[in-house]
Amino acid sequence: MQSLSKRVAERIIYFRKLKKLSQEQLGIESSLHRAYIGQVERHEKVIGLNNLERVAAALDVSIVDLVKE
Repeated sequence: MQSLSKRVAERIIYFRKLKKLSQEQLGIESSLHRAYIGQVERHEKVIGLNNLERVAAALDVSIVDLVKE
């Protein structure tokens, strides 16, 4: 079974690419640094709930969409 943080990272990448956003654009939309977005996507950092909420809003998806398989 895949870890939750890895699944969330993959879902963020999926929705970011679906919306044709760069990491930098997602960072701007979510008020997070682009380097942080990259670290989350590469599984170097585990995203916190507040930041997950900001990323979900920037991607126009629910938090559930980012955690479900």
